[in-house]
Amino acid sequence: MRTTGERDGPRQAAFPGMPEPLWGGSPSKLLAFLDCPRRYRMQYLDTPRPPARPQRAHTSLGIAVHNALRDWWDLPERTPEGGARLVEKAWIDVGFRDAVQSGRWRQRMRDAVAGYLERSGTQERPVGIERTVSFVSDDLRVQGRVDRLDDRAGELVVVDYKTSRQVPTDDDARTSLPLALYAAAVWKMFRRPVHRVELHHVPSGTVVAHEHTPESLGRHVERARSIMRDARKADADFARHGVGSTMFPPVTGPLCGWCDLREHCPEGQAAAPEKSDWAALGDD
Repeated sequence: MRTTGERDGPRQAAFPGMPEPLWGGSPSKLLAFLDCPRRYRMQYLDTPRPPARPQRAHTSLGIAVHNALRDWWDLPERTPEGGARLVEKAWIDVGFRDAVQSGRWRQRMRDAVAGYLERSGTQERPVGIERTVSFVSDDLRVQGRVDRLDDRAGELVVVDYKTSRQVPTDDDARTSLPLALYAAAVWKMFRRPVHRVELHHVPSGTVVAHEHTPESLGRHVERARSIMRDARKADADFARHGVGSTMFPPVTGPLCGWCDLREHCPEGQAAAPEKSDWAALGDD
């Protein structure tokens, strides 16, 4: 599943008796506020937005693999070899140490995608491929894109591709806020129960899953609404005080070494050294 950094449009004047406007965003926006309010402010509220660092190698790799798996369904003949060729076509040569490293990882991902498709076998075309889904819960609106939405014997299944070094676990599928919110959105849009969510780790071929219940999805939606309420208060304070607002403290730690906006955050720079563009590949 992929989402883009969204920003709210121009604020309209409120009139007496008007209901509270919807707070809209993706799961990524919710998690950005939860993880680090300072980064959230720079990414979604500051105008102009502070420039981010150049794209890292693992992001380039992930985008290329996602695009290849998306376009594979449109091939006249869907074969593993065709998927490998699509990786070659979609490859993004940005963030790697040099051309040798980029070429090595391009070949690895060609092999990984071919192997993943070989193991998957012949499948019916999914109900959705990078399908935009959304839902409204009181004053919260969630929207984003699902990598793949399968129909398996009448049951809809939310599928999210992963390309990181770390192989996900069933617990990752169970606790994932984005997967649960997208399952809730698909349930509401298609008016069909959605229980199963899956993480497909393309490099290893590992598939982990969780079977949600209406109650567990409801807990995730309520968690999202709780984060939204805090973000809404911070947004309102930013509207009054701008960058002088005290409601966007930095949350510092090792992850600051990966932050794309660390150049604009002295606390983050002091917390951890910056990671190289290719650090997440494990080639160091």
